[in-house]
Amino acid sequence: MEEEMRLLLQDIDSLKRSLPSSYLNSIDAIQDRAGKIMSLSKTSNSRRSKVKDMSAEVVDSNPYSRLMALQRMGIVENYERIRNFSVAIVGIGGVGSVAAEMLTRCGIGRLLLYDYDTVELANMNRLFFRPDQVGMTKTDAAVQTLSDINPDVVLESYSLNITTVKGFDVFINSLKSGVDLVLSCVDNYEARMVVNQACNELGQTWMESGVSEDAVSGHIQLLVPGETACFACAPPLVVASGVDERTLKREGVCAASLPTTMGVVAGLLVQNALKYLLKFGQVSPYLGYNSLKDFFPTMEMRPNPQCSNAACVDRQKEYMKSKPVRDAAAKAKIEAEASSLNEEPLHLDNEWNISVLDDSDAGVSTSEKAPSILPEGLVHELPTADNYPDQVGPTATGGIDDDDLEELQRQLDALNSS
Repeated sequence: MEEEMRLLLQDIDSLKRSLPSSYLNSIDAIQDRAGKIMSLSKTSNSRRSKVKDMSAEVVDSNPYSRLMALQRMGIVENYERIRNFSVAIVGIGGVGSVAAEMLTRCGIGRLLLYDYDTVELANMNRLFFRPDQVGMTKTDAAVQTLSDINPDVVLESYSLNITTVKGFDVFINSLKSGVDLVLSCVDNYEARMVVNQACNELGQTWMESGVSEDAVSGHIQLLVPGETACFACAPPLVVASGVDERTLKREGVCAASLPTTMGVVAGLLVQNALKYLLKFGQVSPYLGYNSLKDFFPTMEMRPNPQCSNAACVDRQKEYMKSKPVRDAAAKAKIEAEASSLNEEPLHLDNEWNISVLDDSDAGVSTSEKAPSILPEGLVHELPTADNYPDQVGPTATGGIDDDDLEELQRQLDALNSS
């Protein structure tokens, strides 16, 4: 294919020389397209082959050796489970694109990508997208890049606006295909409310993220329908005041954007997602980030019983109804784990052959436990502690003899007279 494309470019050059100048702009556009196709074909040829099973073998050719080391070091019980999970990312912008790349490099099983926007040169201040992808939809550009990074990940692209009626139907139906976690990386309140509505209706756990308009702070939040506050339980000030969010953006003025802040927020979001999916560490219910003060506030938000979202109220009732059974199961699990720890020996290895004597042997004499064997002709000079009273005679327990006292008195008198 590469040879055919090279010949095609040569034909285009010949055609340019023979056609009038009025056709040159069209010919140049065709030539640019052919060049892009040729560059894509070169990229696809360098893509690595798929890996059937994750291996912990430490070799340069193993793309998962560093990840599997988490399992060997006891951080994650079974890292290979990551291939069983499906994650949906809504919004493939500054945070969403980086989050998608991180999950792809971690070996996630399946990624569903949602966005309706196209790549622009104005996006080059951020991470992930490249200038040669300008004009492509963000989801298609993401699939192109991510498939080259890790062909083992199943990628699904949805170029649509979820805030429309048709887009919402496609979005909620795609989530029914078996999604373990939804990551919201959108930049507006309307889209967040749509994700909130869909997840409340399906009882789908999701994580919300955001970066401030001044690009120096951000946050991530875990939302479990019925268990934690949904996005409508505690609406932001802009909604509480009744102000239309779209009127806050002035014409010709765009929000600031720093790849550093977006990278930090994306990292916190994916780290929290991995802890949730692979069940290690502590999943953060809410984690903020202020880069000016290096401040990371945390909090936990309970659901609002008077929430305006009817689906959220329904999930709260279901959660409270199942809470006793869930608490009993959690208690039984903790007790089972505690009993299993007590039954197992503390130290399976005994490199130094250390032994512990039973307390019941405390009354046994040293000579009875391990009689000392001396070479022929050698005897103990000092009595042992067990038979010392017998060797020293009755004076050891009956006091000092009177004759000895008289002799001691005579010696003292002689010293005083001299």
